[in-house]
Amino acid sequence: MTIDLSKPRYDQGTYIGRLRHFSEVTDPRNLLATDSQLQAAKDLVSNYKLGKADPNIPEETLWKAKKLVDSTFHSDTGEKILLPFRMACFVPTNALIVAGMLVPNPSIASIIFWQWINQSVNVAFNFANANKTTEMNMSETVFAYSTAVASSCTIAVGLNQYVQRAKGFSPSTLMMMGRAVPFVAVAAAGTLNVFLMRSKEIQEGISVFNKDGETVGKSQNAAWSGISQVAVSRVATAFPAVFLPSVIMSQLEKTKFLKSNPRLHAPLNLLTICGSLMAALPCAVALYPQIAEVPVEKLEPQFRQLRGNDGERIKTLYFNRGL
Repeated sequence: MTIDLSKPRYDQGTYIGRLRHFSEVTDPRNLLATDSQLQAAKDLVSNYKLGKADPNIPEETLWKAKKLVDSTFHSDTGEKILLPFRMACFVPTNALIVAGMLVPNPSIASIIFWQWINQSVNVAFNFANANKTTEMNMSETVFAYSTAVASSCTIAVGLNQYVQRAKGFSPSTLMMMGRAVPFVAVAAAGTLNVFLMRSKEIQEGISVFNKDGETVGKSQNAAWSGISQVAVSRVATAFPAVFLPSVIMSQLEKTKFLKSNPRLHAPLNLLTICGSLMAALPCAVALYPQIAEVPVEKLEPQFRQLRGNDGERIKTLYFNRGL
């Protein structure tokens, strides 16, 4: 049976199918593949699509190669994504950053430092995994980066200062508010970061294509939709990764075990962060399919009278929302 390697292995029309797909794409074990293995996987997938590969290759071998390609090479350019900023590296790259942001009673200098690091990494992930049909130049990237970092630091410091000066709340409420500050700061600044780093897509639009993969133009509406979906998935990733570890650790700190072994606090905290990130990332990214379909009525007027090769009016177009 011929396999269609131009599409994911699992049905992207269902959440479970997307979850299975993105669980494979974000699997950190993909990072263990060597450059030669990655190139071999890319060549195998390419040759199979062209009908040049051995037809007797086991199906599982083909899907394994497809998984490595999807997690390593950009879907628009075909170029290898820089290692620290592949989605498979999201958990290792972000775990220590989240741990730094969750340090209790941080100083203003500490807040600024970790927000700067976090937003710098966010900029890199957003740039590396964005739709590449409309790219920003260096000056546009520097402006977006500077604005994102400045806004994140302002939000985080402002919220932290508010909690410290808040009156009329019980100690437990203040503690919960303090633990919520990192999440609110990360969610707000992260959302702004996505829109800033991909602002040129909103200004100029991104490529939309028909069911045959033929580009039919650029759409600002598609860009808005795709970027908004990415922003929602970023917030969905941040919530369990930033909020849950502090809640779990607050309970563990009350146990005799941790009181008797205070040196285990840091590694246990890091373990809960990694676990939360590992669980949250594919669940959040899978909220929407990477290749989104949109009715032409929701796009600009110029797309509403297009006709396909069969002469029928096109009712649905597609675009890559990025990750």
